[in-house]
Order: sequence, then structure tokens, then C-alpha cells
Amino acid sequence: MKKYTHIFFDLDHTIWDFDKNAEETLHELYGTYNLKDIGLHSADLFIETYTRHNHRLWAQYHLGEITKDELRDARFKSTFTELGLHPDLMPADFEDAYVNLCPTKTNLFPHAHETLAYLQSKYTLHLISNGFKDSTNLKVNGTDLVKYFQNIIISEVVGVNKPDPLIFQHAIDLAGTTKEESLMIGDSIEADIRGALGFGMDAIYFNPMGLEKPADVPLQITHLKELTLML
Repeated sequence: MKKYTHIFFDLDHTIWDFDKNAEETLHELYGTYNLKDIGLHSADLFIETYTRHNHRLWAQYHLGEITKDELRDARFKSTFTELGLHPDLMPADFEDAYVNLCPTKTNLFPHAHETLAYLQSKYTLHLISNGFKDSTNLKVNGTDLVKYFQNIIISEVVGVNKPDPLIFQHAIDLAGTTKEESLMIGDSIEADIRGALGFGMDAIYFNPMGLEKPADVPLQITHLKELTLML
């Protein structure tokens, strides 16, 4: 590996285990709102369907095809519709309850703290997240991740999402470094990896599910701890 001085991490699906935290949240809300009584007979099917729609909508959000409000408005309505229920049956404050509860969950990918502590001893670390300001702040503070990062760059604050090169330029300017001395680590092929590579920054694909690696992605890891052997 060439000599880097700054490492930029994605947060959701890379350090903070989004799907695990969402699943935990939705199991709680399924009971709180008695969703079985309105026709959602399987919590697991509800969560599986939601997860698929949420991933699809986030991919559209990364690319600027939909707004934050459109994402939040559509994900549960799409889930209810697919499961054969009219979206109007969804409790009026369900989305708000989800948004308030989910970021307080603290499940991280294995060895997150250990890996970040190791890397922090050798590099300056930063976050670049396409998440939303309030939820991102809750996540990094609630899990004590905030102590590892010099800068936490949030797309909602900057005004552009990864993979737009402007957010990567903003990040290296804020860090006082260059793209040649920087490395991006994230789970999204489009937003994190192709975004960074297109900008001229090296990148490592975090692929915990062991999905097929595209040919244009040079490096991948399946566990965060692998970074302690590479960097």
C-alpha cells in the first residue's frame, strides 16, 4: 500500500451497522404499533420488504434522483403497498418514530472500535456521510465513534452527495491534504468507491456480504479488522 496520511470513512453500512439497527428498531415498532392487527402478519417479512425498498431509495438519493423528504415519504408507503396494504393504514407518526429511534441504536460492525483506534494511531481519520445531519450526530455520539474523527462531513450540510466530486474536494480541503495522500473506505460501489476513484482518490470497498466485486473496483475487504493488516 502506498503512503497515506488521511483516511476517509463512510458511516452507514460501513462502521454503523444500518441493517442490524433498523431491524432492531422495526421489531420494537412492530410491537408498539400493533402492526399485526392491521394486516402485517409477519414482522420478518415487513422488515425484509422495508430493507429492500430502503436500499433502493438510498441508491436514488445518492445519485440526486430523489430528495430526503421523498426518500422518507416513500420507503414505508412502498413497503405497505407491496405487502398488499393501503399506505393510509400506516400509523401517522410511524416514520417519525423510526427516525427518532433508529439512530440511537449502537450496533457496529465487528472490531470497529479496535480498527479505528489502530488507524487513528497512524493516520488522521475523517467521516464522509450521505446520511442526514441529526441522525448522523446521534449515531457517532451514541456509539462514541466521534472521538476517532477529525472532521465529520455530512452531505446534507455540504449540499452535495457522494459520488459528486465536490464533496470529496470539500473533504480534502477541510483536512488540508491532497487526493494522492487520501484513501476512502465505504460499502457503496457508486457513492463511495466509484465516487472516490472518479475524483482521483484511492478506495477500498467494504463488502461484508461477500458480493461479487466489479472489475473496476481494485481493492476490497470483508471485515474491518483486515485494515489493520493492510494499513
